[in-house]
Amino acid sequence: MIGVRRMADQQPLDGLRILIAEDNVFAAMELEQTLKDCGCRPVGPAATVDQALRLARDEALDGAVLDVNLRDQPVFPVAEELTRRGVRVIFATGYDDGYAFPQHLAECARLRKPYFQHELKRRLMQTFALPSDASQRGRMPQ
Repeated sequence: MIGVRRMADQQPLDGLRILIAEDNVFAAMELEQTLKDCGCRPVGPAATVDQALRLARDEALDGAVLDVNLRDQPVFPVAEELTRRGVRVIFATGYDDGYAFPQHLAECARLRKPYFQHELKRRLMQTFALPSDASQRGRMPQ
């Protein structure tokens, strides 16, 4: 059929719903476009912790890219909600490696700001690419 993609033609990130939590409007727009270019379906962006928490609780998500601070508030409550649900997280941060992440979130992927688009794409693939069995995609909040 014309216009219908075969599963074999899908890219590893196609259709993944990725939450964006970023308070810089330009960075959020660029991230949103990069996600779309990779085949993802961006959710958000959320510019505050409250907005991000609401989306984290209410939306079916496959992953999230979270700025570590949203309007001077740490984004860790959002990451905790997401990891509790089994949603993978990438922290986007300008802080150096000495920044104190909560121990239970220390294993989450990180992307050092400022980053180039190819670095973001590589981290997205490393963190969110799923095996061919995509039965867990778009999981609803538990």
